[in-house]
Order: sequence, then C-alpha cells, then structure tokens
Amino acid sequence: MPRASSTPQPARSRAAQRIARSFPPDQWRTLMRLPAEVMIATINALPSDRRRTVPVGLAGLDAIAAGRGFDSDLVRAVVAAIYAEPEDPQAAEPALDQQQVLAECRRAAAILREYADPGDAAVYRHWVRQVAVRVCAAADANGDPIAAPAQGLLDELAAVLS
Repeated sequence: MPRASSTPQPARSRAAQRIARSFPPDQWRTLMRLPAEVMIATINALPSDRRRTVPVGLAGLDAIAAGRGFDSDLVRAVVAAIYAEPEDPQAAEPALDQQQVLAECRRAAAILREYADPGDAAVYRHWVRQVAVRVCAAADANGDPIAAPAQGLLDELAAVLS
C-alpha cells in the first residue's frame, strides 16, 4: 500500500476528514485497503514471468494515486487517507488470495450502497477496477493478450463492483 513516507503528504482537507467520519472506522478502513488489495491480487494473478516487474508495480501504485484527480470527493478522500497513513513496518499483513479480495470487494460495494452518495460510489468502484486494468496493461505492454487468470479476475471484479 502506498505510504506517506514515499509520497509527499497532501494536507488532509476538511472535506476529506468529513467524508471519512461519515463511515464507521472499520468500514472506512475497508475502503482504504481495497485498492492495494486489488493491486496485489491482480499482480498475483499474472503469469510469474510478468508479475515481478517494476513497471507492473508502478502501474498499480500510479493507478491508486490517480484517484487524486478523480471527480469524486470520496475517491480523493480515500487517496488522501491512504497517503496520510503512517508507515508501520511491524504491521505487515499477508496478502489476501483472490477469493478473499473478491469478498472484500463485495463488502466494499455493500458499504458504498449504505453510506456513500451513488455517484461517488460509482466512481470509487470504477477507480478500483482501473487499478487492476492498469496492472494488467503494464504486464502486457508488448501486446500479448491478458493471461487467463488475470482476465478472470478482471471479469469477476467487473461483476462484483458493478
């Protein structure tokens, strides 16, 4: 997950803080963690010869950071919260497998239905899917078709986050 130590911290706006407070803390944390979880699951779905490259990892991080420019207060608030979160080297958590990430996507979709403006929810879901799309695009930059496991994950993400 992107950390404040690797990117300049933007000042958290009052709007971002207000949005974060409109969600229960555990549900806000789900929304904050999901983009990185999707990035990691997508990387893990790639064939091993394409998964561990710098462009693939950077594409995922760039896709997460791109949320700063989205036309959604919710997405911008989530990105601000991701980058404002202090780095804790002791808090490393194991990566979730694909089915666990899809379950987290379902949970996030339910959270969005309950607490978010429908427009913001749609933009958030699109942003999270774009994280996976951009990781796959970076892995297949030479024009090869997307590997079947990665394409399967993209398809499932589209279904779960629609």
